Amino acid sequence: MTDVQELLAVAKRAAAAGAAVLAQRSVNGTGGDGLGTSNKGEAGDWVTAFDVAAENAVREAIIAERPHDAITGEEHGTTRPEQSSGYRWSIDPLDGTTNFIRNIVYYATSVAVADSDGVWLAGVVHAPALGRVYSAARGHGAWLEASGETTRLAGPVPGRKGLILATGFSYDPATRANQSAGLAELMDGFADVRRLGSAALDLCLVADGTFDAYGERGLNEHDFSAGALVAEEAGCWVRRPRLESPLDGGPSTEDRLAAWMCAGTLELSGKFPL
Repeated sequence: MTDVQELLAVAKRAAAAGAAVLAQRSVNGTGGDGLGTSNKGEAGDWVTAFDVAAENAVREAIIAERPHDAITGEEHGTTRPEQSSGYRWSIDPLDGTTNFIRNIVYYATSVAVADSDGVWLAGVVHAPALGRVYSAARGHGAWLEASGETTRLAGPVPGRKGLILATGFSYDPATRANQSAGLAELMDGFADVRRLGSAALDLCLVADGTFDAYGERGLNEHDFSAGALVAEEAGCWVRRPRLESPLDGGPSTEDRLAAWMCAGTLELSGKFPL
């Protein structure tokens, strides 16, 4: 059995490879000129040449060290080796693509790995524009590397006033309308809400105590695989969507749009719909 710290080291190198691609983005202009933008089909669901190049870099880094692991990624789907180790990597090369296009700094490369039972073992969220690397290995805590310092994360402060909720909204119009209609009820007990546009970073910001809780419907596994482990290892209450694995062809769009990804302090766990 591979040690989780070894897997974390691979995840860090792979996420750094993807983040290095994102760091090449020109800071000139706020539009998509020169970024190779195209739309995936739903309004606002963009992909850039950087998404593809970053995923290529992440995959190459993983395959160089772990050629027998399966990989599922946002841009290139599922890759299965002929002789499988049983481990699987989940890649989001650019979480926060719209932010990236508009030169908003909340975007990151997210890399996580699970065992054959689907247990997440290591994850990294590398945000080059923020200069932050969030990481976690199961049973070894969650950590933030920034400005040359490494800090262990302990989640939000329990019982504090002025609670902040992080959330997001679906590209699907019907789902978004439903989310908007339920926002007032969801915010009961919270002082304010933030929508930064990167689920991976939202989860990490719960882990580092910036946000008190995060909840969102309709995410793909690659959106939350690394960030959820970071939040969990920081001591947060975490509820992942129960969705069919991409290895098995899932999930269906209907199931995905209905499922919630949530994290926060234990005292806030009852705030989110089942």
